[in-house]
Amino acid sequence: MAAPASCPLCATDGGVPIWRGPRLRVIRAQEEGFPAFYRVVWNAHAAEFSDLDAADRQHCMDAVVVVERVLRERLAPAKINLAALGNMVPHLHWHVIARFDWDSHFPGAVWAPAQRPRNGEREAEVAARLPAIDTALVQALDAWQQHPATE
Repeated sequence: MAAPASCPLCATDGGVPIWRGPRLRVIRAQEEGFPAFYRVVWNAHAAEFSDLDAADRQHCMDAVVVVERVLRERLAPAKINLAALGNMVPHLHWHVIARFDWDSHFPGAVWAPAQRPRNGEREAEVAARLPAIDTALVQALDAWQQHPATE
């Protein structure tokens, strides 16, 4: 599918670039209140997951799993949320979000109304760990890219 000129994920990385492979990239989104919010973004423009062939769908989901595992191992969140909505940006990307029982929206979706005030101190604690998590993501994604069949 040709990339529309207005697609922000074709024109930009879409966040802080963490890792880039030939078919997809991982970025850290800068979503206020949710410091451990990552996206797996398909490099070529595709609007729907079903636009990918079977091998590419598997490759994409394997990358999502790598990101999820690193977040679980490094942060021990209450839950990892996965979502591929695309209503606002119709370019294939998966949200991989570490959620905590103290976050302002938990257990609701990050896009739902807040259920409590933000906990800036806890958010800052997670944010301080992001450089090490980003490094762990690069290492895990590099290892997976070298041996994708073992994932």
